[in-house]
Amino acid sequence: MSNIASATGHCLCGAVSFTATEIDPHMHVCHCGMCRRHAGGPTMSVSVVGITFKGEGDILRYKSSDYAERGSCKKCGSHLFYHLLQPSMYIMSIGAFDDLSKFEMGGEIFIDNKPDCYTFAGSHTRETEHEFLKRIGVIQ
Repeated sequence: MSNIASATGHCLCGAVSFTATEIDPHMHVCHCGMCRRHAGGPTMSVSVVGITFKGEGDILRYKSSDYAERGSCKKCGSHLFYHLLQPSMYIMSIGAFDDLSKFEMGGEIFIDNKPDCYTFAGSHTRETEHEFLKRIGVIQ
């Protein structure tokens, strides 16, 4: 499946909207403790090459680690993105997109942090915290 050329989305209240370009259609589920605490459960996200926001003044950016920040709407609290700072990469919440029909399960990350109370079905990649951080170049 090739990248999606562009797609739009917004937060729950509409204060923040976006247009993303060159979107990886393979959704990844993150089970890390920060994602679960921030979103109330595992996050489901896709990486994008480009992103343009409207209502950027309503985005709350929280630096959650030395290498990333999380973004949510200041008004309604909707989880919008995870932003890797170096190299800069936006990973957008799948639920914020207007049309989800072109996305498919790509894999799960931080699988060693997943609680036993839920499981995603299907055959897809499942990476541990170490495997994922090494793949994206955060650790050696």
